[in-house]
Amino acid sequence: MKKEMPSWLESAIFYQIYPQSYYDTNGDGIGDIKGIHEKLDYIQQLGVNAIWINPCFESPFKDAGYDVSDYYKVAPRYGTNADLEELMSDCNTRGIRVILDLVPGHTSMDHAWFQESQKAEQNQYTDWYIWNDSVWADQEPGLNITRGYAERNASYIANFFYFQPALNYGFAHPDPDKPWQQPVSAPGPQAVIQEIKHIIAFWLERGASGFRVDMASSLVKRDPGKIETGKIWQDIRTWMSERYPEAVLI
Repeated sequence: MKKEMPSWLESAIFYQIYPQSYYDTNGDGIGDIKGIHEKLDYIQQLGVNAIWINPCFESPFKDAGYDVSDYYKVAPRYGTNADLEELMSDCNTRGIRVILDLVPGHTSMDHAWFQESQKAEQNQYTDWYIWNDSVWADQEPGLNITRGYAERNASYIANFFYFQPALNYGFAHPDPDKPWQQPVSAPGPQAVIQEIKHIIAFWLERGASGFRVDMASSLVKRDPGKIETGKIWQDIRTWMSERYPEAVLI
């Protein structure tokens, strides 16, 4: 059954903010969350009732923040989690919705998950990224295989730049001769899906009204028509509708 769109989205007028180039309150030459907060009167006077904040989570910023190293922490250059929570609280009081940028398909190489996943010893995060079974294996058509950045004897798939390893949501049609191509139902992909739900819940509980999802179609690999990827988003949307019916995914 088709889920109803939250009613507020029908009349939403969004104002997009890339924090780095917005208002700087501490004189370091980089915009920050407090800068957005200080400009709320101006933003409200424009007649907008929603703000989309581009990536503001901790990152080495090799790709403008689309290389996240901690989804649960505001980038120090922008401020603190408390700063963002105060901003969202004030916005909600003013009737302004705030959505954050979510990058679910890949992380930074600096992310603690990847640093654990690349280790030779098996651990909780071994299958959270897509690794082949040998650093010497041939390239895979349509996949960006990156060598030489791991302790384990394997290469990983990067979604875009080499420093953006793809999280493992599985393959729609795994090659039976290549066991490293896991199905969506495998423990690794399922753990990643649950973690994305945790991230979504974390920020919704703190005042966000939803997320603009970057590269939403990039999850499941070898997925013609994005059928399996669509099923993941349908599952997440159903879960959100039950727990956070007013939250949106864009």
